Amino acid sequence: MVGDFTILFLVFFPMFGAIISYMVGKKNKTARDFTANLIVLIEFVAMLTLCKDVAFDNQTLYFNWANFSGNGLTFTVDGFRLIYGVMVTFIWLLTTIFSREYFKTYKNRNRYYFFNLLTLGATMGVFLSADLFTTFIFFELMYLTSYVWVIHDEKHKALLAGQTYLAMSIIGGLIMLMGIFLLYDTIGTLQISQLLESASAIQDKTTLYIAGGCLFVGFGAKAGAFPFHVWLPAAYTLAPAPASAILSSVLTKTGIFGILIVSCQLLYGQSSWGNFVLVIGVITMVLGAILALLSVNLKRTLACSSMSQIGFILTGIGIQVLLASENALAVHGTFLHTINHSLIKLVLFTVSGVVFMNIHMLELDKIQGFGRKKPVLHFAFLMGGLGIAGIPLFNGYVSKTLLHESILEYIAGLEQGIFTNNMFPPYMIKGVESLFILSGAITLAYILKLYICLFIRKNNDAVAQSKFDDMSKTYINWESRIVLIVSACILPVMGLFPTQIMNPLAGLAQGFMNGTTPAHAVDYFNGHNLEGAFLTIGIGIVLYIVIVRICLMKKDGNKKLYHFNALPKWLSIEDVVYRPLFATLIPTILQFIARVADSVVDFIVILLRKTVYKDQKLPRKLLEGTTFTHLVGHIMDYIRDVKNKVLKTTSPDKTSYVHRLAVLREEIAESNVIITGSLSFGLFMFCLGLSLTIIYLLVV
Repeated sequence: MVGDFTILFLVFFPMFGAIISYMVGKKNKTARDFTANLIVLIEFVAMLTLCKDVAFDNQTLYFNWANFSGNGLTFTVDGFRLIYGVMVTFIWLLTTIFSREYFKTYKNRNRYYFFNLLTLGATMGVFLSADLFTTFIFFELMYLTSYVWVIHDEKHKALLAGQTYLAMSIIGGLIMLMGIFLLYDTIGTLQISQLLESASAIQDKTTLYIAGGCLFVGFGAKAGAFPFHVWLPAAYTLAPAPASAILSSVLTKTGIFGILIVSCQLLYGQSSWGNFVLVIGVITMVLGAILALLSVNLKRTLACSSMSQIGFILTGIGIQVLLASENALAVHGTFLHTINHSLIKLVLFTVSGVVFMNIHMLELDKIQGFGRKKPVLHFAFLMGGLGIAGIPLFNGYVSKTLLHESILEYIAGLEQGIFTNNMFPPYMIKGVESLFILSGAITLAYILKLYICLFIRKNNDAVAQSKFDDMSKTYINWESRIVLIVSACILPVMGLFPTQIMNPLAGLAQGFMNGTTPAHAVDYFNGHNLEGAFLTIGIGIVLYIVIVRICLMKKDGNKKLYHFNALPKWLSIEDVVYRPLFATLIPTILQFIARVADSVVDFIVILLRKTVYKDQKLPRKLLEGTTFTHLVGHIMDYIRDVKNKVLKTTSPDKTSYVHRLAVLREEIAESNVIITGSLSFGLFMFCLGLSLTIIYLLVV
């Protein structure tokens, strides 16, 4: 093992801490909560200690565990990984603090904290990985541990959501592994820092595109990109709010991390790949925004919003690939929007957690008016809502402005003939710009829907509204107040000082994405950029009035407005496509193929026995038992006869040991069949094999 051991500590300390936390929780739950908070705090501080070397001294730290599983594990910390490592541990710290109040009425809290810390270690392993083999190992570990979050309630819907989450992760992981094998066979390395140089030497890019496509499926499934987004709405909605915050803020970004590796290292500057990512990004961006607008559930709206914002990020990645060496604005906008989205969704999902832990409901008509007379909750949601809607002076405005400017830059390059190897003409990219603005407007519309529902309008049930108002002083403890205030205050501070805060962050991370510093400083608040923002705001207000208030709300018998679900079930890709495909069609086809193959083999064997081999007559089969039992039985029968003659008892032994041993053998065989066919035996053998594998990996 060589390198900076702090990196190894950052990956494995939370996993070791998970065991400590679990053991403490068996004795004292309060001590367990304190232990979990302390472990994440230590992790956060350890990550901060790397800032001097990486951010100020411009070093790249490295750690290599050469003997692990043959290929070894390699980790590194550069500017990009430093920023994301700090952000991951910061978000984990705040959500862990909030978990103490949120889970006070929940069961299985010890299990939650255990897997929470395991997932933290696995996530750090993904972001700090220096090669795709290491990325894959911790990526797979991460989805297995985070699966427990999704099914935490253990109700039917949660189990179904977990089933979809696990299925998409496993299928995506297997396809990703295929891509890794293919990539290693083609260029001979999995080191992320060597991918660009090695891939550039390959003249025929066909194999690289296939490998990149496989990797995109695996990473895109975790990011929630279309058409692999089906797990996201249900998983976010049914998982506990602290877990939903991490799923949206952090775990989807592990998928973005992988897509950036493929797009900025492996297939850098390849216009066909850039167009592919751009198309997926635009579809994800628009579809997610529409689904969020139609949703009538608080967390589901935020979940679909996450899908849409991932679309914004993928659009930026596609544009930066197309711009190649002119990608400065796209690189900065993409990176900053990943950071902004993470911080914003931390705030908004925490708000949804506060709502749910008080009234255990999320449907908009039932929670309507809950936020009235609750200034801390009001402030937090307002900061998050204004940030994600791209309102000037908030962080989301800065990253969306950069992304918009990069699209305009690409359009100008197409019109001037700078970019000639392109699939789409300028007018189609202008269509992308229009969809970008429209998606931003829809974002404002659904945020307005949530804001007015929670904080402006009163509940249609006066009794329910009275109960909500009575909670104004008791709905949240001081720890959770601090979490809300701290996380919410970051958003306007970043938006007010983009040049001082956000530009340096993007500059520190740009090397990972092969980006450069913009040729000139961006004036975020000039007339052109503000004009685009106000256009989006105007369209968003119109969409709220026309779509939400007129089309998506009706009046009941008392002439009170209520929301209704306008999304037909036949539009569900999961129910209409994926479940019938993977649960029915594919198993049926494979079963049919297996039966045909089995019958063909049987026919060939019988044909050969009747013709070529000409089977001899089978020897006489024993009526019962085996040759061994017959041999031993005859010996015992002989001993029995000798004993009877010598002893000359009045009641000679007449037992047939041949028969008795045959019966005993049948009983043992039947017991073996029952045991080996049981679930317990299967689990035992699985655990035994897993234990031997782990021992081999650690020792060899």
